[in-house]
Amino acid sequence: LDLNGKGIRVAAINPGLVETEFSEVRFKGDTERAEKVYEGFIPLKPEDIADIIWFAVTRPPHVNIADLTVMCLDQASSTIVNKK
Repeated sequence: LDLNGKGIRVAAINPGLVETEFSEVRFKGDTERAEKVYEGFIPLKPEDIADIIWFAVTRPPHVNIADLTVMCLDQASSTIVNKK
């Protein structure tokens, strides 16, 4: 709200499960455990999020994408993932 009227766009990009090194860090280097996080479904890739960010920042100056949640097709929420 403080930036309203200042010509500054603010966007919140909320990614779902993205296959990065985060899980390996989270599980303190346990690669096997980290890989299991992404088994049974196709997670987002960092490139997917980069594309979304690029889309948001390249809109015309009068357009602001304030909030965008992006998940893979098998993810229904932060805790519900359809694993096959």
